[in-house]
Amino acid sequence: MCSSDLILHEVEGERVVVVDDQDHARTRADVSGGSQLWKLQFGCAFWAFLPLPVGVSFQQSVYLNYYGLREPPFNINPNPRLMFYSAKHREALNHLLYGIRERKGFVQLTGEVGAGKTTICRGLLEHLGPNYATALILNPVLNSDQLMKAIAMEFGLQVKGMDRLETVAALNQFLLDQVMRGHDAVLIIDEAQDLTPELLEQVRLLSNLETDDRKLLQIILLGQPELRDRLNKHELRQLRQRITVRYHLAPLTPREVGQYIQHRLAACGANGSPYFSAPAVWRIHRYSAGIPRLVNALADKCLLAAFVQKRDRVNYGMVGTAIRELEGHIRV
Repeated sequence: MCSSDLILHEVEGERVVVVDDQDHARTRADVSGGSQLWKLQFGCAFWAFLPLPVGVSFQQSVYLNYYGLREPPFNINPNPRLMFYSAKHREALNHLLYGIRERKGFVQLTGEVGAGKTTICRGLLEHLGPNYATALILNPVLNSDQLMKAIAMEFGLQVKGMDRLETVAALNQFLLDQVMRGHDAVLIIDEAQDLTPELLEQVRLLSNLETDDRKLLQIILLGQPELRDRLNKHELRQLRQRITVRYHLAPLTPREVGQYIQHRLAACGANGSPYFSAPAVWRIHRYSAGIPRLVNALADKCLLAAFVQKRDRVNYGMVGTAIRELEGHIRV
């Protein structure tokens, strides 16, 4: 075996790579001109020129080609195509659909950071179909006027230059028009734990928009567990009493983590390879506590570790290496 270093030099979007069999360490250093130098220690090496698809990192590109995967299976960005519906995820989605279809007015979904709330929300939008007008607020850190305008604009209304009363009137007319067409309107507010009591009260007032027999707007609040604490405050009791459908999304079990990993690999084109051993899955669950976002981050690093060792199986030790890299403890 000869000794060589893997070097990736990125200049103006072009990347030249040296790849080898045994990877034991990786360092990264900034070099002049804003480019980056990646150095990996290997044995014998070969040169490769890798054009990278948009949204795919260097590390992902090398293992995608090696394992024949169509796309990265463990990106942390929500991807409904790769959505894994565990029993609790299906139950969460069914709670949302029930609240909307039965016009319950308010639905609350809580879960830890990275538990999959936003991904479930995007799956919900695909289930609703064309008879639902939807508005999705991803960043609710606004004042009350800005929030009203943001909601109206998400529904496609032109409210520039309107004051708050005019905005609410335009929104009310839009909702009445939806009823006349036989459609429903759904407002989804993500990160709702960041809403101030004042904004939560404004959201409650939106639920007053109604006809004699139905609510004009169905409202879904997505948030971290802190949302429950906020809603338990005395001054928000009117809103709390209107929320009739609630669900808390619990983390994945060890078995579900294994199913989750296998599902995402298969959805990206894996056919038995690569795969994760049972001890590897156990260690991933222990580190991630069953939070899908952390599972994704760790499993992605595990695939790179398996690739550089030219292995089809991700083992317990590779997970340890990936954990150390995630936490910045990389042996050089």
